[in-house]
Amino acid sequence: MTAGRILVTLTVLAAVTAVTACGRRAGLDTPYEAAVQARKDAAKAKEPLPPEPTKPETDKPFILDKLIQ
Repeated sequence: MTAGRILVTLTVLAAVTAVTACGRRAGLDTPYEAAVQARKDAAKAKEPLPPEPTKPETDKPFILDKLIQ
């Protein structure tokens, strides 16, 4: 194999690895939802409860939200 062919193979392999690593596997949790779930898990495990989260006022869309949905 020539050096050029090895370089092309490594570049293609790196590109395939980078593309397959992108994306999300499940729905995204908001910080509020994560805090509520943490309280439920702590209550279930009979551990001290973290502070109760405050509900967000409104759901303000972020400019990049359309890219991840």
